[in-house]
Amino acid sequence: MTDYQDDIAAIQELKDAAGAGWNAIDPESAARMRAQNRFLTGLDIAQYTADIMRRDMAEYDADSSVYTQSLGVWHGFFGQQKLISIKKHLKTTNKRYLYLSGWMVAALRSEFGPLPDQSMHEKTVVPALIRELYSFLRQADARELDLLFTQLDEARAAGDDTAAEFVQSQIDSFETHVVPIIADIDAGFGNPEATYLLAKKMIEAGACAIQIENQVSDEKQCGHQDGKVTVPHEDFLAKINAVRYAFLELGIDNGIIVARTDSLGAGLTQKIAVSQVPGDLGDQYNAFLDVEEVGEAELSDGDIVIRREGRLLRPKRLASNLYQFRKGTGEDRVVLDCITSLQGGADLLWIETEKPHIAQIAGMVDRIREAVPNAKLVYNNSPSFNWTLNFRQQAYDALAELGEDVSGYDRDRLMSVEYDDTELARQADERIRTFQRDSSARAGIFHHLITLPTYHTAALSTDDLAKGYFGDEGMLTYVRDVQRREIRGGIATVKHQNMAGSDIGDNHKEYFAGDAALKAGGKDNTMNQFS
Repeated sequence: MTDYQDDIAAIQELKDAAGAGWNAIDPESAARMRAQNRFLTGLDIAQYTADIMRRDMAEYDADSSVYTQSLGVWHGFFGQQKLISIKKHLKTTNKRYLYLSGWMVAALRSEFGPLPDQSMHEKTVVPALIRELYSFLRQADARELDLLFTQLDEARAAGDDTAAEFVQSQIDSFETHVVPIIADIDAGFGNPEATYLLAKKMIEAGACAIQIENQVSDEKQCGHQDGKVTVPHEDFLAKINAVRYAFLELGIDNGIIVARTDSLGAGLTQKIAVSQVPGDLGDQYNAFLDVEEVGEAELSDGDIVIRREGRLLRPKRLASNLYQFRKGTGEDRVVLDCITSLQGGADLLWIETEKPHIAQIAGMVDRIREAVPNAKLVYNNSPSFNWTLNFRQQAYDALAELGEDVSGYDRDRLMSVEYDDTELARQADERIRTFQRDSSARAGIFHHLITLPTYHTAALSTDDLAKGYFGDEGMLTYVRDVQRREIRGGIATVKHQNMAGSDIGDNHKEYFAGDAALKAGGKDNTMNQFS
């Protein structure tokens, strides 16, 4: 028997035992409601999705072509529609996740209004968004199963046993829309205790993977902005431990921690690391500082000095009271950050780069893998990169290195539309198309995400609609570019009442009240125009 049939049988037993008071209860209706509500708590979701991610990580270790992907979303509806589209077009959600972007939380979900990505938004909005996303994904399950149940009833009413058996098989093999979310906790929103408390809330909401970065919490900047300030390794490892304790306390023993390093673009630190013995982590961190050798007579009141191999070294302190690292040390600091994080309990790495360049990423990963052979990355395919310009320049450089004639191109102006139909542009676009596949094979990228895609697509589609609707085209813009495309493309939202749960509600009313139910989906419902 299937789970669905088992539930019908079990509820029938309960009904029989309860006696006449349950006469109105239909066991199959109750079984349908159970099937539509598979995950009872956020912890159920966190455990289910952690198991998925661990399986996917092991499969990637065996075969780098089976990398995973996600898109960043800032509302439950966007996450829901993404998963519905994936199931419709690709038939499975396998290896497809969701990403919760701290940038979009700050810009779009704070009660303060739009904010920069600097951890100024309310931290409670992060677990709230995780709960919202999973509420919408679970509703997508309920809606799709409701449609199948309707088809099953219609097949039975028609006496079509073959059709009923086919629909039943779809119910029995139903794939949930619930997938892993990699959730951004920024720099932890305070000290390790604050990080632990927020991590707990995120896990309780359903997060199986938490991404944390090595910036100073109160100086946090977007990874693609200037002015980033990192913390010594021991400080960061304490927060990794805090997240791990949160997972363990809640029973998600295989929860995933993504350790992000911003060191490639961060030239500043707030602290001189504590060093106990030469060569320890604190000493290695301090070795990257920009220092000047001084004698005791040259010291002033309030100076901070480091003693190394008998010499006194004074770190260069800025007016902001921050210290700077030596230029050109970024990649070395990234490698040390990553090795230290993995050896300190993290599961995956995130290296924030200034451009999407496979050779650059691979060069760092090769060094990391000398210490941790199965090191894997989560990589930000960021909208902050000018992908067209970057890859046209990469194609230009590759052609020039091969001795090809590139005199017809201006390397600094390759974004220009005049180059769109050139061979160089076609080569660049092919590099973009295969970037995820190629970098996963060469640079150890297990998971590819775009942090802010739905921010940009919402703005672009709204611009197109506003331009036409408020212009000469009027209603034609909406009908031609939205509704007609929805109808012909089979987009579920064209039946927006159904998408919002109206038909599910009608079925529930019938379960509860039988023939007396007042239903919204009758012959006069205008949604019937889209049948």
